[in-house]
Amino acid sequence: METRRIFNRIAILRRDYNLSRVELAKAIGVNFQTIGYLERQDYNPSLDLAFKISEYFELPLEVIFSTSPFSPLGEELLKAQTKRGDQNE
Repeated sequence: METRRIFNRIAILRRDYNLSRVELAKAIGVNFQTIGYLERQDYNPSLDLAFKISEYFELPLEVIFSTSPFSPLGEELLKAQTKRGDQNE
């Protein structure tokens, strides 16, 4: 059985939180290289690791991880604003 690729926003979140790979790795108890492997999608996180990352950033798993590529955040924000505008009319 082929393993599904897991896409993530870890690098974006690290930049937003001004964290290095080393700092994030220490906070969640993994080697800093693991963070790099995840960011490059060299391998998928275990469920336990995905939960640790989710809990650290205080975000739902589906905001950080997906089985399909994320569109750029700017596009998602524009869609959300447009949708809200349509609902207010």
